[in-house]
Amino acid sequence: MNAQPTKILVFSHRPEVREAIITAVGRRPAPDLGRVSYVEVGTVADVLYEVDNGNVDLAILDGEAQPTGGMGLSRQLKNEITDCPPIVLAVRRKDDRWLATWSQADAVIVHPLDPLAAAETVAEVLRSAALPVVHG
Repeated sequence: MNAQPTKILVFSHRPEVREAIITAVGRRPAPDLGRVSYVEVGTVADVLYEVDNGNVDLAILDGEAQPTGGMGLSRQLKNEITDCPPIVLAVRRKDDRWLATWSQADAVIVHPLDPLAAAETVAEVLRSAALPVVHG
């Protein structure tokens, strides 16, 4: 069996935000899911390219990204991409969670990121996406 790691796209215009998300979620969000690899992108064009070409299994979008935030981008992807991968939004305030409903995101993580909560949220979304479970 060729066990490819799950590919997670992380979008923010700020490298330190991408790094914080990757550090919080980790290389293996849950023991039953195997390892993940990351595709870091800093522009909307890169997000559209990676998602449109089916290069990622899940996207984590920074809700505070500039000039286009992850919330609007999530809604655009969900409405325009057939078989859009699951999307997790990273927001700054718990009060912004309601925007995830509008954005059609599958889940929300809140800064400052709690590594246990972030990893579990990503793991739950990956499980519900019915991705193949790989051990390794």
